[in-house]
Amino acid sequence: MSAQRPKRSSPSRRRFLHQAGLGGAALALGSACSSAAGSKAPEAAQTPQSADSGTSGSNKPVVLSTWYHGLPANDAAWALLSTGGTALDAAEAGVRIPEADPQSNSVGYGGLPDRDGHVTLDACIMDHEGHCGGVAFLEGYKHPISVARKVMEETPHVLLTGQGAAQFAAEMGFQQEDLLTPEARADWQEWLRDGHHAPPVNAQNHDTIGLLALDGEGRLAGACTTSGLAYKMHGRVGDSPLIGAGLYVDGAVGGATATGMGEMVIKVCGSFLVVELMRQGASPQEACEAAVRRIAERQDLEDRQVGFLALDRQGRTGAFAIRGGFNYALTHEGQHGMQDAASLVP
Repeated sequence: MSAQRPKRSSPSRRRFLHQAGLGGAALALGSACSSAAGSKAPEAAQTPQSADSGTSGSNKPVVLSTWYHGLPANDAAWALLSTGGTALDAAEAGVRIPEADPQSNSVGYGGLPDRDGHVTLDACIMDHEGHCGGVAFLEGYKHPISVARKVMEETPHVLLTGQGAAQFAAEMGFQQEDLLTPEARADWQEWLRDGHHAPPVNAQNHDTIGLLALDGEGRLAGACTTSGLAYKMHGRVGDSPLIGAGLYVDGAVGGATATGMGEMVIKVCGSFLVVELMRQGASPQEACEAAVRRIAERQDLEDRQVGFLALDRQGRTGAFAIRGGFNYALTHEGQHGMQDAASLVP
């Protein structure tokens, strides 16, 4: 069996034409930066005029999410934003769609299991005021993002894991269920027969959904959820439930989310890095490029993939990846569809 992750039903992520690579210069923390010559990135973001994370009331809503399953996620988020809903509600509602989709083999119900046959889920959520919550290594609950929101709203903690997270989910009234679908079980059993007994770690095995939302009152929020690396070691946790790695939101600046090989993202505090670069004056596009280059400078890329999305308080977006094939869903007034991110390696 190939080491690549099975793709039972998702459209090819290379169906869309890949845009030309961007040539943004690497950015350093603590200094503003300018667009590199020939870059197609937006103009550099200006440092926000005030330090509040407040509500301007003049923003146009925007939703940005990773991969092709971001389209139905954006639909659900937009249904709330377009009628005056909050960014936080939209972020949660959006990612619940792929969490409940048995045809999505990388998020929630239908996700491919770890090497022992367990579907374990990771998720986090964060709002414009810095409130956040997450769950990791959670079994038996289809919507880890909603459990993560309860962690944020009902506990003094940020992250619950394993049996403790499951106990909390039960206490909050979530229904326990078997998340290993017949299709995912068959894929796992085929992988076992191959005899390698090691997870395929490559550019195909990484399909987190991260979603960023900006509402009409200028509030930002984000959500990130996944079933993690297929056939991972039992107990492995990636970047998706970790605030600052898979997701980070600062209401005065912007938000960022990551997808790809979680360990690579964790090592650079990826989403926090993107937002902090935006704080220093980088545009969302420049910040995503710089974060990818930081990874490339310090880690062995092999056949691995990492991509970042960013959304600033003014509604500007950025997207960049190590390799071609990273696409994302963008929805705002007058636009709803897939976009191809530029990349370091075509």
